[in-house]
Amino acid sequence: MKMKSSSFTKGANIENADMHEQHPATTLPQREPTIRVAAMPSDANYTGDIFGGWLMGQVDIAGSIPALHRAKGRVATVAVNSFVFKQPIFVGDIVSFYTRIVKVGTTSITVEVEVYAQRDPAKPVCVKVTEAMLTYVAVGEDRKPRPVPPED
Repeated sequence: MKMKSSSFTKGANIENADMHEQHPATTLPQREPTIRVAAMPSDANYTGDIFGGWLMGQVDIAGSIPALHRAKGRVATVAVNSFVFKQPIFVGDIVSFYTRIVKVGTTSITVEVEVYAQRDPAKPVCVKVTEAMLTYVAVGEDRKPRPVPPED
């Protein structure tokens, strides 16, 4: 189901996949995650599902890491270009965030974030739970846009 953007998403498409649909188990990408965190009870609603807002915050943190390294300094989130909730995350899941820079502009950096959950240590299973694309802008000490420096 695609939802039209609200004022806070500034034109982003936010999709919520049918949660009753079965998605096949997968494996983690063969690279180090940008961040990995355990989903805790304080991050969940009363039924044990992790809040979407918690996940969105973690995705933003993960996406900002390669952006700030590439910008060689401070960045600010300027757009959530897309965000797809593919599967729920549950308390106890180990959540891994994998990032990749997909575009570098004059002042902006667009980052893809893929999120996987590893669950049930007795019978381990890994599922892709989220895909997102975010854009960051490099900013100076004055918090105004500045050019992204050339790569080394």
